[in-house]
Amino acid sequence: MAESPRDRLLGAATKLFYRDGFHAVGIDRILREAGVAKMTLYSHFASKDALIAETLRRRARQFETDFEREVMATASPRRRLLAVFEALDAWIGSAEFQGCMFVAAAAEFHEADHPARVAAAEHKRAMRAFLLRLAKDAEAKDAETLAARLALLVEGTIALAHVAGDREAATRAQATAELILHDAFAA
Repeated sequence: MAESPRDRLLGAATKLFYRDGFHAVGIDRILREAGVAKMTLYSHFASKDALIAETLRRRARQFETDFEREVMATASPRRRLLAVFEALDAWIGSAEFQGCMFVAAAAEFHEADHPARVAAAEHKRAMRAFLLRLAKDAEAKDAETLAARLALLVEGTIALAHVAGDREAATRAQATAELILHDAFAA
């Protein structure tokens, strides 16, 4: 089945924004990549900012679904907390990895109420909520604290992998997570 023009726009925008940045990519470039007319773009999105926000929301849904599926494939609730870092390692090692699209959006759009910044913050909250759910499922004695610590470790892992090119960041982070988990489940 052929993709709809809207899906082609979102696909092209995701690829270009992730690779080249939000401000660096113009509407005309997205239109060429998607193979649609400007009128088609504006029949689906009121502005470039609206396209950016929807691109981020779409990317978040896809990433969260894929990430959750990979982590939840691990049977043990406690082991899932470490599987987070295995999933990160797989992503970081992939050819598509270019850092966090949501951090990049927050870096490019400084206003707290900008649609891109709002979408980026929503994704970060969703990921933290996922970690909290994992911590509760594993019956951590302080699930909130554990989720907060793991969220920091996840973000640091992604940043080191992207900025410093540290492709082993997730492996080291997993070892650190094991220490955090030991503390979180100590009697």
